[in-house]
Amino acid sequence: MTSQHRKIVVIEDDPTLREALRYNLVSEGYEVETAEDGIKGLEIARDTDPDLVVLDLMLPGISGLDVCRSLRQGGSVVPILMLTARDTELDRVVGLEVGADDYITKPFSMRELLARVASTLRRIEMDRSAGAHQEGLEVLEFDGLTIDVSKRRVIVDGEQVELRHREFDLLAYLASHPGRPFTRDALLSDVWGYDYLGDSRTVDVHIRWLRMKIEKEPSHPTRLVTSRGVGYRFEP
Repeated sequence: MTSQHRKIVVIEDDPTLREALRYNLVSEGYEVETAEDGIKGLEIARDTDPDLVVLDLMLPGISGLDVCRSLRQGGSVVPILMLTARDTELDRVVGLEVGADDYITKPFSMRELLARVASTLRRIEMDRSAGAHQEGLEVLEFDGLTIDVSKRRVIVDGEQVELRHREFDLLAYLASHPGRPFTRDALLSDVWGYDYLGDSRTVDVHIRWLRMKIEKEPSHPTRLVTSRGVGYRFEP
C-alpha cells in the first residue's frame, strides 16, 4: 500500500505546527485530517479508522494521554506517535504505558517525523505481507497458550485475547525461541526494527502489557520471565 492510500489523523493544538504537519504529510502523499483539541481528535480518530495517529501530549479539552487511553480501551490498535515537549523519562514511559507506540520530543525536524511515520507504516505493511505468505504455516502451541502466527491470533486457556500489533510481534518472537534470553536492545533490533529510534523502556512496557494478558498471575510470571542481568525469555 502506497502513502497515497494511507490516512493519518494529526491532533495538535498549535496552529502553526498543525498546519506544518498537515502540509508535509500531504506533500508525501498521505490523506490527512486534523484536530486542534483532544475531544475533536478522539472523535475523528474513532470515526475515520486511520492508519496512524500523530498525537500531541498537551491538548485542550482532554490530554493526549487521555485520547490515547480512550482509543486503547475502545479496542483500537491504530499506531500512535506521540509528540511531547517534555524530554523526561517519566513522560515517555507514561505515554507508552497508556498505549502510544512511539514518541518524538519537540522540537523535532520535519524530516525526522516523516521518517518515523514512514518507518511505522512500513513495518506494519511488512508484517501483514509476511503473514499473508505464511498463511497456515506456523502455529505455536504450549500448555494453555496457542499463537497462530499467520492469523496473528492468540488463545489463552481457550479464550482469544486481543493483542496490539507490536505486542503480538514481541510474544511471537520470544515464543519462537523458547528458553533463550534476549537483551532489550536485541529485542528492539529484531522486533521493532533496526531503524527504531526509541529507548529500551519500550520493551519493559510491552512485556508488562503481555503479562497482564497471558499470565495467570502477572506479578509472578511463568511464561514471560525476566532473565536477571540480561533481559527476557519465554518459558514454554
